[in-house]
Amino acid sequence: MTAQVVGEAPVASPAPNRIARRARSVGRAWPFLPLAVVLVVLFFLPIATMVVYSFWTTVDFKIVADWTLDNYARFFENETYVRTFLKTLLMAALVTAAGLATAFPFAYFLVRYTSRRWQRVILVATIVPFWTSYLLRVYAWQAILGEKGILNGVLLSLGLIEQPLRIFLYNNVGVFLVLLYVYFPFAALAIYASMERFDFDLLRAAQDLGARPDQAIRRVLVPSIRPGLITACVFVFIPILGEYLTPNLVGGTEGVLISNLIVNFFRAAQIPAGTAPAILIAAFVTVLLVIFRRYLRIEDVVTRG
Repeated sequence: MTAQVVGEAPVASPAPNRIARRARSVGRAWPFLPLAVVLVVLFFLPIATMVVYSFWTTVDFKIVADWTLDNYARFFENETYVRTFLKTLLMAALVTAAGLATAFPFAYFLVRYTSRRWQRVILVATIVPFWTSYLLRVYAWQAILGEKGILNGVLLSLGLIEQPLRIFLYNNVGVFLVLLYVYFPFAALAIYASMERFDFDLLRAAQDLGARPDQAIRRVLVPSIRPGLITACVFVFIPILGEYLTPNLVGGTEGVLISNLIVNFFRAAQIPAGTAPAILIAAFVTVLLVIFRRYLRIEDVVTRG
C-alpha cells in the first residue's frame, strides 16, 4: 500500500480502493453482457438502420444515400397517410376503452365473488386462445362474422334479421371486434393482478361512511388499482398501433390501418419512404412509454407511501 505524508501523519492513497470498487462494478456487470449484446444487435442497430434509411431516397428501385427530409414531408402532406394514422389512434383508443370496460367487471367478479380454485380455472380458460396461432384465430373470426358465418346464422334463426348482414366483416366494425377479442386477455390479466391485492374491506368501510357503491368503486377501488389500469392500457393501446394482420384479414379496404400502408411501401421497394412513418410511430410509442412509466412510478410511490 502506498502512502502520502501530510505534515507528519501518513495518509493512505485512495487509488487502490477506487480500483477495487471499479473491479467489483465490472464483475457485477458481466452477467448483463449477453443481454446488452442482444439489445444492441436486435434493437438498436435495426432502429439506427431505419433512421438512416428514412433520410435517404429511392431511385430506380435502388436506395441512394441522398440525405433529405422528403420522406417525412411526404407523409404529413399526404391526406391519406395522416387520416389513416389518426384512424389508427382512434381505433386503438376505442379498443382500449372497450377492453377496460369489459375487463374491469370481469376481474371484479373474479376476485370478489369467485373462489381461488375457480379463479385459476377461469384464468386458464381466458388464456387458452393464446395456445393457438394468431393467424388461425383471426381466420376463425372470418367464419364467425361472414355473411354465412355463425353470427348471421344465429340472428337468422332467431328471426331478428331477414337476410345476412355485411356490417361485421371487411370494415372497421370487424377490425374493432377482432382486436377487442385479441387484446381482452391482456387487459383482464393486468387488472386482475392489481385487483387481487386490493382489500375489499375498504369498499365496505366507504359504504358505511355514506358512499354509494359506485362512489366507493370510483373513489376507493379505481385509485388503488390505477397502476393495473395503466398497464392494461399499455398492453392494449400500443400493440394496436402496429397491427397489420387483423386489419388485413378482416378489415378489407375499409379497415386499413397505418401498418398496412407501411407494408405497401416495402412491397413496392420504397424502403426509405416506408421507414419514415415507421420511425414516426416508433417515436410516438416511445413517448407514450416514457409518460406511462413515469406516471406508474409516481403512483407506486404514492401507493407505498
